[in-house]
Amino acid sequence: MSFRLQPPAPSRPNRCQLFGPGSRPALFAKMAASAADVINLDLEDSVAPDDKPAARRNIIEAIGDVDWGGKCLSVRINGLDTPYWYRDVVDLLELAGDRLDQIMIPKVGCAADVYAVDALVTAIEAAKGRKKAISLEVIIESAAGIAHVEAIAGASPRLQAMSLGAADFAASMGMQTTGIGGTQENYYMLRDGARHWSDPWHWAQAAIVAACRTHGVLPVDGPFGDFSDDEGFRAQARRSATLGMVGKWAIHPKQIALANEVFTPSDAQITEAREILAAMKDAKARGEGATVYKGRLVDIASIKQAEVIVRQAEMIAR
Repeated sequence: MSFRLQPPAPSRPNRCQLFGPGSRPALFAKMAASAADVINLDLEDSVAPDDKPAARRNIIEAIGDVDWGGKCLSVRINGLDTPYWYRDVVDLLELAGDRLDQIMIPKVGCAADVYAVDALVTAIEAAKGRKKAISLEVIIESAAGIAHVEAIAGASPRLQAMSLGAADFAASMGMQTTGIGGTQENYYMLRDGARHWSDPWHWAQAAIVAACRTHGVLPVDGPFGDFSDDEGFRAQARRSATLGMVGKWAIHPKQIALANEVFTPSDAQITEAREILAAMKDAKARGEGATVYKGRLVDIASIKQAEVIVRQAEMIAR
């Protein structure tokens, strides 16, 4: 273990982040009643330029008026390359109530982007005497973002989560695809004449997970565009979970159950994790650093893996 300890990520469920445009307030109550852990009310891509002021007002009103239960409530502001973002932040923090938990910053390309929003948020909180500190989450959506991903992950103590935005990321990288997430038709290998599809997002996801775990930030997979393809969503989510991501976006209500299914440890996983911990406890009592569980070696590293699953299950249960 390095002398510099890896800080823990925020202890909160983040299996599914449900997105909805601020220009459609009729959806807000349904979003609040959903099984998503995080609600992202959107002021950015899903809102037309002429509708942004009205969408902002809708969200500010809904923050106080809608019962969001125990969900993490986040608002995606507009990008820092637009004339809208500063007013998004100012109005949210000066006019909305304390129920707002988080601000999502899109298209972050460097640590300075996070610093800029953090500075503005800090000034407004001090000026208005807001008692609850607003947290931040960011989306990596560009070549610059993935190139600077570790600096971004460590840019602010407010930062709690980081997502991969596949569509804009693909465009920035010049990728020959119009798909949003999932396997891509032309990204394959040949073996004995048969095609085997690889995951074109794997390396970016792995970089995000490493940066997030280094700095105590939750790594989250972004959107899967084809909401008619349940199995494609599941496959993408399972790959993400295996890499260490804690959840995935839902851009359609039907994707909520799929995300929760994948990112909730199964009863079998929880049972096995608890049995491994018990087996290692017995081994430790015997003065042993390793033991055999169901025919395979388990050791100190196995304890850490099992503890991740048990902690996640306990957090979701709470």
